[in-house]
Amino acid sequence: MSTSLNGKLVTVFGGSGFLGRHIVQALAKRGYRVRVAVRRPDLATHLQPLGMPGQIMAVQANLRYRWSIDRAVIGADAVVNAVGILAPSGKQSFDAVQAFGPRAIAEAARAAGLDGITHISAIGADAESSSAYARSKAVGEAGVLETLPGSVILRPSIVFGPEDDFFNKFAGMARFSPVLPLLGGGETKFQPVYVCDVAEATARAVDGDLTAGAVYELGGPEIKSFRECLEETLEVTRRTRTLLPIPFPVASGMGKVFQLFPMAPFTADQVELLRTDNVVSETAKADGRTLDGLGIDTATLAAVLPTYLERYREHGQYDAHRPA
Repeated sequence: MSTSLNGKLVTVFGGSGFLGRHIVQALAKRGYRVRVAVRRPDLATHLQPLGMPGQIMAVQANLRYRWSIDRAVIGADAVVNAVGILAPSGKQSFDAVQAFGPRAIAEAARAAGLDGITHISAIGADAESSSAYARSKAVGEAGVLETLPGSVILRPSIVFGPEDDFFNKFAGMARFSPVLPLLGGGETKFQPVYVCDVAEATARAVDGDLTAGAVYELGGPEIKSFRECLEETLEVTRRTRTLLPIPFPVASGMGKVFQLFPMAPFTADQVELLRTDNVVSETAKADGRTLDGLGIDTATLAAVLPTYLERYREHGQYDAHRPA
């Protein structure tokens, strides 16, 4: 890696996760030193090859403990919060991680002399939502902007890429189940966005290229229904499965049962999320607060899914050159 360091330090909370590791890589390529704040630094060693020796360092931090947040931002020139959960687990609740955690990070950044942070939220964040996930995201956004009005909020739609929790999940289910569930009938619309495109937008926010205090909505080039997403997954994995529509009330009941067990395929709260389309708003488009508005060329599902879903084919990657 020939990039020279620019002398600036960025603390990335949640930098070892699916989106976080791509953000770390995008920042490292720009020459930033990156301090990765995670609960388990010993599980973040996979980040080291993303930069030059000494450029990326993991430190221990937990959003439930304010002192660890303060310590993680000391001396940082910029802060990114990429911490998020799809379902609560133990002490990692929506309130702790997505509602109160972002405000704590913003308060620590303010105390360290920063004017704003870059906060990763989600399309659908809504204080009035029936989904606890969406409500917690809205509370987190409000806490950041109330504390540091110069912050930048990024709201991606469903993020796809090699370690995603959507396409991988259903491709994995298709290996063993003859039926895939179309929750709510499969009509919910998404605007899947490639993880590297979200990471690029985040890095540009750190660079100072995005408008302070603005909320950006990040979606890919295509709007797909839930059904269309599963159909594309099956096409890439070369599997034929029945897509079974499940009405929302039934799906919600199933989710309440599933969430009592580890590795639940879906929860009741995730079913609530599906009641609302997850796409970029017309207002964000008009204001240029999108990936297109930032001049970022977005990747399509067709271009990326085959690069990591081929392992779900009957013969794995050895199916790559077999006739479809």
